[in-house]
Amino acid sequence: MVIFPIIIVLSIVLYVYYKVAIVKSKDRLEQAYFHAKSRICLGSFVFFFGINQYIFYQTKFSLFVAIVFMVLGGLQLFIGWKETKFYRKQWKELNT
Repeated sequence: MVIFPIIIVLSIVLYVYYKVAIVKSKDRLEQAYFHAKSRICLGSFVFFFGINQYIFYQTKFSLFVAIVFMVLGGLQLFIGWKETKFYRKQWKELNT
């Protein structure tokens, strides 16, 4: 499957992009928003990396590692999603 490596590379590139955007930004709210977006990208990287490893190896050990990666990646995705919604709301309140 070629889709998982594409998603993995795209998510790690976006993760690095958002981490650089945090350093460039001066506003604390914008930094927190970019941090939440980078957490989503990191979560998707870990999640899809776990799936890709299980598909590649298909052993019991890789299944265990994939489940751990999927749980950790899913938690990062969920927390990042909630933070992104919160900081987007805060930004809209300040700029309207």
